[in-house]
Amino acid sequence: MTEPHDSALLAKAETLVDALPYMQRYAGRTFVVKYGGHAMGDPSLARDFAEDVALLKAVGINPVVVHGGGPQIGAMLKTMDVESRFIDGLRVTDEQTAKVAEMVLCGAINKEIVGWIAQAGGKAMGLSGKDGGLVTARKVQRTAKDPDSNIEKVVDLGFVGEPDVIDTRVIETISAAGMIPVIAPIAAGPNGETYNINADTMAGAIASALGAARLFLLTDVAGVLDKQGSLLTDLRPSDIATLREDGTISGGMIPKLETCLHAVEAGCDAAVVLDGRVPHAMLLEIFTRKGAGTLIRAG
Repeated sequence: MTEPHDSALLAKAETLVDALPYMQRYAGRTFVVKYGGHAMGDPSLARDFAEDVALLKAVGINPVVVHGGGPQIGAMLKTMDVESRFIDGLRVTDEQTAKVAEMVLCGAINKEIVGWIAQAGGKAMGLSGKDGGLVTARKVQRTAKDPDSNIEKVVDLGFVGEPDVIDTRVIETISAAGMIPVIAPIAAGPNGETYNINADTMAGAIASALGAARLFLLTDVAGVLDKQGSLLTDLRPSDIATLREDGTISGGMIPKLETCLHAVEAGCDAAVVLDGRVPHAMLLEIFTRKGAGTLIRAG
């Protein structure tokens, strides 16, 4: 007569069996994960995130982490009595601010994430767009209408950049060595100048260049919600255009979805906006039928 098994242990075994087809589907593929928001400042959520990333690597998926750090940069600038100014959600960045951003992003934050992954049993390598010529940046160009003359004028954001050229060999070498790249969104321009890059934009460009299976944007909301507050789980470009026109999508969600659309139109299989405050949100999205966020596909 066989001994009865613990129901909790059986449930764990069944969960692994259910996840097997997804593990097989994505084995050898790349996931690019933008990590930031409140999840970054919560130790328990940071631990969950690190465990998720280490697990993905252990089952044969190649995670690439791109992290933000806007609040931390703002806090450091405040201690230095440097006022922060934003235009269209982008921090106006003079030379001093660019140096502070590089110090905060490439230093404390980057190495903290590497440390969390190490504690979870993974091996990570911290770097920025500058390392190995990973990303060459170009200056972001923005225009705004003058309220008096109604004439479009160029707005100078200073040392705010966007990816121009990405050399994926750096990431591929690190991944092939069994390590997880953790990338700070700082890059050099063609003349060696330092540019601060929006982390969503950096992650989207890297996902496109790598032909990633998924781009994950971890945010502080459940995903894209309809006007009744219900989660929209699957969106196409035409859906997003309609939701934007009727005001369902607004504010900070617009640039996130634009990043997702650009990524899937340029080589990434699909992008997901999901709540980084939910423990193990990525695993729920990848390894369950229901998912946990809003999936965006091309066409």
